[in-house]
Amino acid sequence: MKKYNSKNFHKYTFCLWKEVSQTDFELQKSHFKSKSGSEYYFTDEGVFRISNHWGRVANCRWRLVPLTDYKNQYTKVGFARWNDFLPNDENAKLFFIQVDWEQKTADFFHKDLSFYDGKAVLRNAAETAKVMKTIKQVLNEENWAKHLEYEDLDVIRKEIVESMVTTDLSFLQIRKKIME
Repeated sequence: MKKYNSKNFHKYTFCLWKEVSQTDFELQKSHFKSKSGSEYYFTDEGVFRISNHWGRVANCRWRLVPLTDYKNQYTKVGFARWNDFLPNDENAKLFFIQVDWEQKTADFFHKDLSFYDGKAVLRNAAETAKVMKTIKQVLNEENWAKHLEYEDLDVIRKEIVESMVTTDLSFLQIRKKIME
């Protein structure tokens, strides 16, 4: 497995950054400041990033795991250990989707994370984004179900989303199977 450090962590990587509070981080002169204004502080263990934007960052996919609800454009401090960085290739099937049924949310993760159980289909970045968009609609809207016959919308919702996560079938193919 590739080792990441201050020289290569920003080149085609996936990472889940953990938010740390400003009080846990002593401000000092940054080691690097990007064109977009993000500041980076390197340690032997990893890197702190102060930024108001997370998600797709240049050729990387960096998500902030927030302490509380997070909205882009608010400056937050994140920390990642060097071994938290994983390779990102936009064309490789590296990502899987996981659903939080209580929150009615879905997120994507890298296949090399320890909690990947092999059940969810692996997709490339573009496919993952497309499926994520549809899953979010199924979880939070009802207009997609107007021509379906069902007794409990949540049951059909779960069946569709689980199929989208665990198979390569499209939403339309899954919906057609349910209608039969």
